[in-house]
Order: sequence, then C-alpha cells, then structure tokens
Amino acid sequence: MDWIKTLASTPLNELNRTELVLPQQSNHYGTLFGPEALSMLGKTAYLAAARFSRQSVVMAASRGIEFLAPIAIGSLLHLHARVTRLGRSSMTVDVRAALDAAPGTKPQEVLRASFEMVSVNANGRPVPLEPRDDGLMPAALNDQAH
Repeated sequence: MDWIKTLASTPLNELNRTELVLPQQSNHYGTLFGPEALSMLGKTAYLAAARFSRQSVVMAASRGIEFLAPIAIGSLLHLHARVTRLGRSSMTVDVRAALDAAPGTKPQEVLRASFEMVSVNANGRPVPLEPRDDGLMPAALNDQAH
C-alpha cells in the first residue's frame, strides 16, 4: 500500500488533491469558469487548514488570486496547498494549481491564491489555535515558510 506511505509522508501543513474539470464547470469558451476555479482553490485551502489545525475553520479573506492560463474541459488539475503562517487564531494557506503534464513535459501552473483561514467555535467566533500534539509550533512553521 504505497499510497498510504505517500499520504503519511506528506507534511501536515501541506495537502494535495486532484480535480477533473467537467463541462458543467465551464464558461461559454469551453474553459473553467472563474468562480468554479475559486471554489476549487477555496476548498483546497479549507481542507489544508482543517487537516493541519484539527479545528473548525472558516475563510476570512482571499488574496492574490491569479488566473495564469485557460483550463480546458477534461483537464486534470492538481492542487497543492501549504499552511505558511500561523497567528493566534488564523493561518495563511497558499494554494497553487497545475495542469497534468503530458509524459515528458513539465506541469503548467495555471492558478494561485492565498487564503486567511480562522479557527472558530460552535458560534462562529474566533478561537485560538490549539497547540498540536506533534510539537509543531507556530514559530517553527513560520521559520519554514517559503
């Protein structure tokens, strides 16, 4: 079960997932509709923040959204998220997306954005991020940020 080893070796502040671009997600040009792309990016940021924090999180802001190239129907879109900053109750998650590469070619980055995710309680109010039981502390994560 090599895929379990791959999953276990993924750093806890990172997340990878793949989406297939379907016809119902396209615009009249036959490419991925912008709001659908934003949904994919936001969902990936949420999953990364929730996986990392093990707490309820919501999106507070999105920044630096870039559409770098058209994405055709039928494309496989690989999304990579990384928690790059931790605050008292918030974290920054950077998300990038690349098209699946044909054999012998380099993947093409087509989307990128940054999201602020906030840890919240049952009433939707911000709460402090809890220390992780694996010892990864905010300062250590901030030192690793790229």
